[in-house]
Amino acid sequence: MSELGLQVTNFSERLLAWFDLHGRRHLPWQRDPSPYRVWVSEVMLQQTQVATVIPYFERFMARFPTVGALAAAPADEVMHLWTGLGYYARARNLQACARVLVERHGGEFPWELEAVVALPGIGRSTAGAILALSRGVRQPILDGNVKRVLSRVFGVVGDPGAAAVSAALWALAEELTPTARVAAYTQAIMDLGATVCTRARPACTVCPMSAVCVAAREGRQAELPGRKVRRQRGAQQAVLLIAERGAGGSRAVLLERRPASGIWGGLWSPPQFESEGAALAWCSRELGYVAQAEGRLPPIDHAFTHFDLRLTPLRVWCAPAGEVREAEDRLWYVLGAPPRVGLPQPIRRLFERLCGGELGSMG
Repeated sequence: MSELGLQVTNFSERLLAWFDLHGRRHLPWQRDPSPYRVWVSEVMLQQTQVATVIPYFERFMARFPTVGALAAAPADEVMHLWTGLGYYARARNLQACARVLVERHGGEFPWELEAVVALPGIGRSTAGAILALSRGVRQPILDGNVKRVLSRVFGVVGDPGAAAVSAALWALAEELTPTARVAAYTQAIMDLGATVCTRARPACTVCPMSAVCVAAREGRQAELPGRKVRRQRGAQQAVLLIAERGAGGSRAVLLERRPASGIWGGLWSPPQFESEGAALAWCSRELGYVAQAEGRLPPIDHAFTHFDLRLTPLRVWCAPAGEVREAEDRLWYVLGAPPRVGLPQPIRRLFERLCGGELGSMG
């Protein structure tokens, strides 16, 4: 038998033996691993650490315990419970998928991989994880952790996102997935990548694959998996209008719902403008008389995947009888009794500072 054949034969045995001793078994989504609970956890865990996800998952499940509850919920409440997790398209896709499940599948996940992949926002790896972890169906997965493990153990060179490399990794994932203990194997390979075969400083001395791992044998842990060529990061700037009215418990800030597409899609945020002049012209047109606050708030810097955003807050005070009326895409956000709507994390932090008095009141 070839060296690769021996590696493939021993891979699942080594992995499951390690998992029996060191695997994670007490994560909240591992209790009652229904397709719905597995699905929500898998979506939350995309590009997000387990420790960060746990409290969000528990709050989400408490409010939306079933597919039907999520499908029927107000979109603003879904986004409110997602605030702080980032990548908000995930939350929009979750609810869109829940509604399709209710309308076309009676609120239940189908058993066929193709039918699961056809649902909004669910890719091949997430579909495989849902079926494997909740139902023990033999389906491979290939999330970021699995790509790293397979690239290092089998010496797969190149960017895992490239078509040829991805195809090679999927072929390995398919060949390695056993027919027995599928759920345990699937959790085990994710755990190995998350806790041992980490991106930086992998713990090769305690890894069950160290004896057969190409990267460990050849000292190529930093080289594998290959990195994709990074595009130069862009930068954007905008003026963030902090229009306030009221005082004490009625103090409120004007928010607008952002367009569904683009950054912070569907969330609520103070209006943004290209310049201070444009913001003040809008104030004159929409709010009537406003008084500009003395002093300036510090800029807000936020990093997105491909660019950096700097928001320069412009704080103004509106007369109590301000002309702006609430509408479907506009509301006065009462700081002391906030409505359950989704806010971008930097805006939530700004409001926490406003509520705490750190920035003072203009009233």
